[in-house]
Amino acid sequence: MSAPDARLARAFASRTEAGQAALVPYVTAGYPDGASTARLLLGLADAGADVIELGIPFSDPVADGPTIQAASFAALSAGMTLARALSLLREFRARRDTPVVVFSYLNPVMRYGMQSFLAEAAEAGADGLLLTDLPVGADPALEAQIDASGLALIRLIAPTTSGDRLRRIVQDARGFLYYISRTGVTGARQDLRSELTREVTAIRRVASLPIAVGFGISTPEQASRVAAVADGVVVGSALVRALEAGGIDGAVRFCQSLRDGMDGVTPPR
Repeated sequence: MSAPDARLARAFASRTEAGQAALVPYVTAGYPDGASTARLLLGLADAGADVIELGIPFSDPVADGPTIQAASFAALSAGMTLARALSLLREFRARRDTPVVVFSYLNPVMRYGMQSFLAEAAEAGADGLLLTDLPVGADPALEAQIDASGLALIRLIAPTTSGDRLRRIVQDARGFLYYISRTGVTGARQDLRSELTREVTAIRRVASLPIAVGFGISTPEQASRVAAVADGVVVGSALVRALEAGGIDGAVRFCQSLRDGMDGVTPPR
C-alpha cells in the first residue's frame, strides 16, 4: 500500500472504528478565487471533512450540473489553471493532513502532460485522482501510468453498471469506490432514490474498498440517510451553493451541519 493509499485508508478506517461514515466535500479550485479556495480547504478540514475532492475547472464539464458548471466557468474566468490548483493543494498540504483527491476531466490533464501532472500532483500532496471520463479499460497504458505514480485512481460506479462490469471495476480499484447515486449530471436534489440501499449492498458483496455515495445529496438529513448505507458521503453542488450564499463561513457551517447530521449513524458491515 502506497503512502496516498494509506492516508485514504486511514481516513475511512478512522470513521469506521467510530461507527460513522466519512464526509467527502467537493471544492472547485479557484471559485470564487484562489485565496478563497485556500481558506475554504482549511475550513472544511477543520469542520469534519475526512477526504476533500479538489475539482479542476474545465470548459466543458459534461458530467456536472449548472451549479458546478457555473463555478468552473467563473474559476476559469478568474484565471485558475491546473498548475495554480496544484499550488493551492501544496499550500494546504503544508498545513493539514486531510487526504485530497484531485477531481478532473481527462482533457486538462492530458494538455498539461500526464507524466508532469502525476509527478507534480504527488509532490503537492495529492492522495488520489478521479478522472470522470476515463472508464476502466478505456486506455490500459494510461491507467497503468497512473497506477505507477502512487496516486489512487478512484473509480466511478453508476446505477446502470452491470454485474460483470462491476467486478472488473473493483478488481484493480484503489482508495475507495465512488457510487453515483443517480443517472444524469451533478446537482442538489430534494429526494434520494429508494433503490440506493439495495444497490450499495450489491456493490459491497463484491468490493472490499469503502463505498462513498455522491450526486444529489444536499441536506444534513440526506447525508444522514446515506451515511446509514455507505462508508462515505460526497457533497458537491450543495456545498458550492452554500459558498455562494454565505461565503467561506457559510460553506464551513454547512459542512459542519453535514458532519453533525452523519454522526451517530452506523454504516452496515
